[in-house]
Amino acid sequence: MPPAKETKINIPKELAALRRMTSTQLRVKYAEVFGEESRSGHKEWLVKRIAWRIQANVEGDLSVRAKRRAAELANDADLRLKAPATLKLVAEPQPAKKQVTRSVPQSSDKRLPPPGTVITRDYKERKVKVTVRAKGLEYEGELYNTLSAVAKAVTGTHTNGYLFFKIGQYGGAK
Repeated sequence: MPPAKETKINIPKELAALRRMTSTQLRVKYAEVFGEESRSGHKEWLVKRIAWRIQANVEGDLSVRAKRRAAELANDADLRLKAPATLKLVAEPQPAKKQVTRSVPQSSDKRLPPPGTVITRDYKERKVKVTVRAKGLEYEGELYNTLSAVAKAVTGTHTNGYLFFKIGQYGGAK
């Protein structure tokens, strides 16, 4: 009996076919190539993941050495799926001097506390302190326009600042 012919998969053709599929069809294809159902219905994500898996099956996956190194790096990483839920709003102490009456510029976002307020949060065993200023938010000597920009500077990933600091509708200070 002659050996079975190995069929060569045309990756660009497969990719084009994936782009024409609906999200439901892509979920079925995902289950076919990964052996498990997808938790996502996002079409572009599914296309990218399936295309990667098809290419890995055809051209070969990562080497055993690369997989071992990736596992070592992942074990060393301090990963957290959800940030801790602690938040403290503390008014910055003002030295007792002459009392000056002036109007405080109101922030364009009503969810922020008034200027001079220090927002603190424990994150990865350190205390994050953000001071609300009249023209932005001060964190480690830098001025940021939004709480999301501060949260990104702290975590390294895009995060909703109000959710990260639990301000406004997300709980905490109102």
